[in-house]
Amino acid sequence: MVNTNKIKGRMKELELTQADVAHCLNIAQPTANQKINNVRPFDLDEAEKLSHLLHIDAGEFGKYFLLSELHNATSD
Repeated sequence: MVNTNKIKGRMKELELTQADVAHCLNIAQPTANQKINNVRPFDLDEAEKLSHLLHIDAGEFGKYFLLSELHNATSD
């Protein structure tokens, strides 16, 4: 799962729309909406493309795309 709030916040900072995300990922806008809102998962290629669009460096990637999994792993 992705950190929806961080992704939406970064999109807002960069004045990007879901249509921009859809275009970047070569998917329909409703599909981009579902991915951003954790209804459908991002595959690794899509996550990498989105991180490039959002100017997320490698050190920050986990905060946007892996936060839930890391939190759950440390809670066990």
